[in-house]
Amino acid sequence: MNRILVTGACGQIGSELVPELRNKYGAENVVASGHITTPSEDIKNGGPYIEVDVTNYEEINESIKHHKIDTVYHLASILSALAESKRRIAYEVNFTGLNNVLESGVENKLERVMVVSSIGAFGPETPGANTPNETIQKPTTHYGISKVFTELLGNYFSVKLGLDVRGVRLPGIISWKVEPTAGTTDYAVEIFYKALQNNYYVCPLGPDTRLPMMYMPDAISALMNLADAEGTNLKHHADFNVNAMSFTPKELAEAIRSRLPDFRIEYDIDPLRQGIADSWPDKLDDTVARDEWGWSPKFGLDELVDDMIKNLSIKLNQKV
Repeated sequence: MNRILVTGACGQIGSELVPELRNKYGAENVVASGHITTPSEDIKNGGPYIEVDVTNYEEINESIKHHKIDTVYHLASILSALAESKRRIAYEVNFTGLNNVLESGVENKLERVMVVSSIGAFGPETPGANTPNETIQKPTTHYGISKVFTELLGNYFSVKLGLDVRGVRLPGIISWKVEPTAGTTDYAVEIFYKALQNNYYVCPLGPDTRLPMMYMPDAISALMNLADAEGTNLKHHADFNVNAMSFTPKELAEAIRSRLPDFRIEYDIDPLRQGIADSWPDKLDDTVARDEWGWSPKFGLDELVDDMIKNLSIKLNQKV
């Protein structure tokens, strides 16, 4: 990899992936791109930044040609809850945008395209406990359907067209650097903001809703390590389960309260988000990723809570 383009660079994952890629490959060799979200100063001024609409094939194709890109990390996506209410734009971004990147990848003979799937690719018929890599999917959300499409199309371009497409199924991602948006698992980020600012949080999911989660540094590590993995060892392509921890809102609240004793939580369940969460697994079996490219997370619940409180308290100028 010599020249990298990151689509969706202003989102939750992109805003932390781009600096890591620039540290590794050189700032001038990592082009960050966005379209809707305003870039942070770090993303915009830390290296090349361009406006790219992934739903426009000519725009994405010209960007790849002009910047002599050989690798794309395709992160542009409309997330779960928002996709339910904004179906047209979600289709254009999540389906058409992906296809545009992959077709341009073939045309420009890219070395690699990294894509991101998620637990949204699973549905209520999927075995929920220690969900295997190969299993029934059948998601019941627009976002989830797009993630199955991501996996299948990524595998198709790999096998049929010789484009090296790789991707992981991420759990809910937790980060202190970017504020929560429209994801079903974003309660696990918002709760820290409210705990530090107000000592109080109203959770949109039920107290016993168990979901797989991952701290952002592990998510970044998963993507970059898979990108660097020796291709001859990979039997899978765009559909690797990766797992780190699983917890419920109640368990997370108790872990926060052990550090912030005055913290209180109440529950006002959002039927949309609860329904989505109930259709997802509570833990992923990531044996395939461990065997094929050595995946191993570093953060558990206690390490996550300690690091989130430490960094967010500094960010929010809150004494703890």
